[in-house]
Amino acid sequence: MRRALLSLIALFALLSGSPALAEVKLSFHSFNGSVIVGRYPHAFIVLEGTLDESGKVVNENYGFTAKSVSTKILSGPVEHDVMIEEAKYISGTNRHFTIPISDKQYHRIVAEMRAWRDAPGKYYDLDNRNCIHFVGRMAEIVGLKVDYPQKMLRRPKKWLNHITALNPQLAARQVK
Repeated sequence: MRRALLSLIALFALLSGSPALAEVKLSFHSFNGSVIVGRYPHAFIVLEGTLDESGKVVNENYGFTAKSVSTKILSGPVEHDVMIEEAKYISGTNRHFTIPISDKQYHRIVAEMRAWRDAPGKYYDLDNRNCIHFVGRMAEIVGLKVDYPQKMLRRPKKWLNHITALNPQLAARQVK
């Protein structure tokens, strides 16, 4: 009798356990820049997980950048692009914080990325519409407080640390 009761309890526990919930996580990254690597400081986002509505696996990242690097960047808007980083590159960047997002927020982020990517003309501007502004817009979509201090517009790590401080609910540490 005891064995049957234990088996019944174990079966009930197995059947009543809640299934794993699908979830997409949004991470905010910065790259310090390196003359050796030949890259300037940069901010970008990473989306990873599974959409609840469809079970689609998400493994994406986006960062706003100039289509080509030249001295023209210093004098005003230039052609823009949305860069997708290689996985090996992402592991060497600063992950500032990660938050779970809804399927609706995921779709809004992808739509916003496409709007930035597909805008006609020259929209990358080092001081007015760069990778920091792009990442800031994504943060706004998910309800984070964002601002753009002038002295941080070319310093992605410092700016993301600032965003971390503006949003104590993240319980995230500053990246050193």
